[in-house]
Amino acid sequence: YDGKCVFCRIARREEPGTELLSCEYEDLVCFRDRKPGAPHHYLVVPVRHMGNCRTLRTEHVPLVKRMMEVGKAVLQKNNFSDLNDVRMGFHWPPFCSISHLHLHVLAPASQLGFLSRLYYRINSYWFIT
Repeated sequence: YDGKCVFCRIARREEPGTELLSCEYEDLVCFRDRKPGAPHHYLVVPVRHMGNCRTLRTEHVPLVKRMMEVGKAVLQKNNFSDLNDVRMGFHWPPFCSISHLHLHVLAPASQLGFLSRLYYRINSYWFIT
């Protein structure tokens, strides 16, 4: 836990302005992005403080898969069912604003605005899927 990390505080329900969405895993939380890039824009975050996506290793594959499961489940719970029109990924350092692992879940990807299409561009220099 890092008390200076906003995602750590959100995960521990210490940020009253952020509503946590239902999540099937106790070690993950999900909430809406404060600056949405799409009509549905959620962040899936490990409760335990982890560095950004550069710190991911082979042993983290199950964690990332569960993060993606949570993202899909939250979309479905919010009446978005076209899982072929979803973009999920991580901002690559130094382009991540918070150094706590977080998966962006955006839908519908086909409705991303011009800047969001750039900012969340698939496998770009700054965003990896």
